[in-house]
Order: sequence, then C-alpha cells, then structure tokens
Amino acid sequence: MNFTDLILKRHSTRRFTDKKLSQDEVVTLIQSALLAPSGRNRKPWNFVVVDSKEKLQELSLCKNSGAQLIAGAALAIVVTTDPLLADTWIEDASIAAAYIQLQAEELKLGSCWVQVRDRQTSDETSSEDYVRNALNIPLQQQVVCIIAIGHKSSETQAANLDDLEWEKVHIDEIKSPEVAAQDVIDACQLEPITEERKKEVQ
Repeated sequence: MNFTDLILKRHSTRRFTDKKLSQDEVVTLIQSALLAPSGRNRKPWNFVVVDSKEKLQELSLCKNSGAQLIAGAALAIVVTTDPLLADTWIEDASIAAAYIQLQAEELKLGSCWVQVRDRQTSDETSSEDYVRNALNIPLQQQVVCIIAIGHKSSETQAANLDDLEWEKVHIDEIKSPEVAAQDVIDACQLEPITEERKKEVQ
C-alpha cells in the first residue's frame, strides 16, 4: 500500500471487534510514535499504553461525549507532552498521534482520535485532570488526546480524490474559493471544476 492509498483508506473507526492486538503490532505502533518529528528534536511527549479493559472503560468516561468508543477498543495510547520542554508541545504531540493513526491503518487496524485537551467530563471536571488521575500522570504532563485502536468491525469506503476541496488551496495569496480552485486546477493540470462544484463554493 503506497502512502496515497493509505491516507485515502484511513477513516476514524468507532466500532472494534473483540480481537486483541499482537505484541508486534503494539511495538510497531509505539515505534512510529517515537519516530515522529518534533521541534528542535526536543521530543516532549510521553505515551501511556493501556490495554486493561477496566482502564479502557474508565478512560471512556473522560469526556461528556465522544469517548465511549474507548471501552470497545483493544488498546488506547494516551499522548501527553511537557510544555516546559518545548513551546511546540501541542504540535509535537499532534504529529506523533497522527503517526500512530497512520501506522494503525498500515497494519489494517482501525483508530480514532479522542480529544482530551480543553474538554470536560459529564460533571464538568477537566478531562485532562480525569485522565491524569486515572493513569498517575505527573502534573507537568499535559494530556493532548487518546488514540483508540483495534481491529475494525467493518470496512468503510475509501475517500475519493474527486471530492477534494481544491477551493481551500490558494496560490500566492488568499482568493475567493472559486478563483482559488481554478488557479490550482490550472497550475496542477487537473480536471476542470464542474458546474455543480462551482455552485457549492459560491
């Protein structure tokens, strides 16, 4: 599978089978995270690997909505980062999390990003504090997200290159969506924008 096929196929997976991950799969996922680039190579992140069903269930309550899927995952990787080590801590952690998701897809596993930073539990407790307490994470470590991973319960249709929103790409300067799309089409020698698409971006 080449990289374009990989990113076309990757979708957020919210339903998983009961099959566990192999040790090799877990190691490969963590290796990918540790290979992620970071600002000035500071590597401010840490990764908490969770496969205990009790802990996964506990983590599924870290937000008032959108985290329940963690309970059905085979594995959760909690991505934390230390703002004192790098001022690019959010970016660094996010890149590492994306690497985990891309590696999961290459392994034919499903994954879903669960946002934790700046979120709250159902009783309005900080989601970060909830996860920090559940996993004994030091106070200086900020919890950015949780990547839930497991075997997909079903496959979803791959994304279509024809659906790309070229009007969000601008050459040299920001222009109106329709002009921007036409500029990119001309520069990249793409298929002409359809009349239907023109109406969508106007």
